[in-house]
Amino acid sequence: MKLLEEVQLKPVSSLKGKDLLTLLDYTSEEVQELLTLATKMKKVTKNGKCPKLLDGKVLGMIFEKNSTRTRISFEVGMHQLGGKAIFLHARDMQLGRGEPISDTGLVLSGYLDGVMIRANSHKMVEELAEYATIPVINGLTDLYHPCQALADLETIVENKGTLRGLKTAYVGDGNNVAHSLVVASAHVGMNIVVATPKGYEPNAEIMKKAQAIAEKNGSTITITNDPVEAVKDADVVYTDVWTSMGQEEEAAQRLKDFQGYQINDELVAHAKPDFMFMHCLPAHREEEVATSVIDGPNSYVFEQAENRLHAQKAVLLSLLA
Repeated sequence: MKLLEEVQLKPVSSLKGKDLLTLLDYTSEEVQELLTLATKMKKVTKNGKCPKLLDGKVLGMIFEKNSTRTRISFEVGMHQLGGKAIFLHARDMQLGRGEPISDTGLVLSGYLDGVMIRANSHKMVEELAEYATIPVINGLTDLYHPCQALADLETIVENKGTLRGLKTAYVGDGNNVAHSLVVASAHVGMNIVVATPKGYEPNAEIMKKAQAIAEKNGSTITITNDPVEAVKDADVVYTDVWTSMGQEEEAAQRLKDFQGYQINDELVAHAKPDFMFMHCLPAHREEEVATSVIDGPNSYVFEQAENRLHAQKAVLLSLLA
């Protein structure tokens, strides 16, 4: 009980009942508060004292895509907070037989306290949130992966002691992970450089919105096609798979286009000696990252994966409590 009093596990009150579709919808203060809460969540969980603050709450989890970390971390998170999580594969629902997402949202609102969805289309998730009267959490879409970005920031601040003024280099595909990492970095005053092959740059409209946030927080966002420029003096080096789910037909072309963008010993030699290597996983060793890097002393990928649990518990508590 004393531990709980010390850490003061209080939800981010301004987020109660809200959706989490993208961190663009949150203020920088709210993002910082979620990170603080996530760190406290981790502390009490490690001490076996996680309180049942979501007792009686039920989270529905809709999956259009396969999942390891997202499914398990949300399910375990709800359990540790005293609630329950229900796994719902889209193909097993009437949604898979053509029921409108609007109808699904209204029906689920009568049964559940919240919905987490891992979907192909961000527009579909936006429509679900429009009609649902309960919080909708984006577990991944084609445009954003906000829960991953929160876990990323938690991992960095735990090991670097700060976020403001650090340099993160993201090298690879300008995809949903890159989008959310850039937005999250902007919120906390962390500088970020994204290096992609030509034609694989991040969404320009998302970058424009993130840039406005970064300017308010005194940080910079740089887009380049030069991985060495990105990694030079970086505190964090981050990558993702070159071919995401749903892009399998592009795999051969992408493998060719991304040559020179592998995170290997030669490239990370340009980063700071104490750089952190990060990857949202799953990883393809010897494709986007050399085995010597991902399994090396600078790798934090498994701590990063674990922090999905604690960051999402902060989200669940704030939205559902």
